[in-house]
Amino acid sequence: MKKLYQDILECVSQKKKLLAVLIDPDKMTIEMAFGFIENVNKSIVTHIFIGGSSVAENATEKLVAEIKRFTHLPVILFPGDVNQITNEADALLYLSLISGRHPDYLIGKHVESVSILRKSNLEIIPTGYILIENGKETSVQKVTKTLPMSRHHIQAISDTAKAGELLGLRLIYLEAGSGATHSVNSEIISVVKQDLGIPLIVGGGIKSKEQLDKAYNAGADMVVIGTAFEEDETFFNKL
Repeated sequence: MKKLYQDILECVSQKKKLLAVLIDPDKMTIEMAFGFIENVNKSIVTHIFIGGSSVAENATEKLVAEIKRFTHLPVILFPGDVNQITNEADALLYLSLISGRHPDYLIGKHVESVSILRKSNLEIIPTGYILIENGKETSVQKVTKTLPMSRHHIQAISDTAKAGELLGLRLIYLEAGSGATHSVNSEIISVVKQDLGIPLIVGGGIKSKEQLDKAYNAGADMVVIGTAFEEDETFFNKL
């Protein structure tokens, strides 16, 4: 039953804030999964995202299968490429990199993925992905060969997000990038959220409870944290 997106909409309507932990299969071994997911289960995390910019063949499928053994939280693919799609997960963020103009990441990779998705039971959630510059070059920027949007051009970011909504995308994801020097600031989040009628996800560079609260207060419906959990598992307790 395709219901994860409906669950997100219901949480947004009830003003419940969501938190996703992002796990990169290139940075987490099968052996590490149990201890990490045990911490996730005890925390306020509501969703588990799996993916990375560049991941070895079959690494995602093996890790997702292992994680699913230890949690009832929804596991959602956040893929950097087609080889990260696996039916072991619950859903797929079908990402369109609308901040860039590289055809592969606007439609090319999607066409490539169709032969896999025809045979899949994954819930597919079309998602507009907007990369925002954060003070350093990100792995997403390197892999996709696209430039992030300037964090100072807020109207352009908001217009891009709204265009994604009008195209029929169901989520907008504002991304500063893994280990960002600057997270997506409150003004950007607020302006984009006020203009949208669909849920807003914010990720990248959030490393403290204060930054998390600022993102929520500015209008983020879901926040994604990756590096902070990778570098310090006690961060679960701090939240």
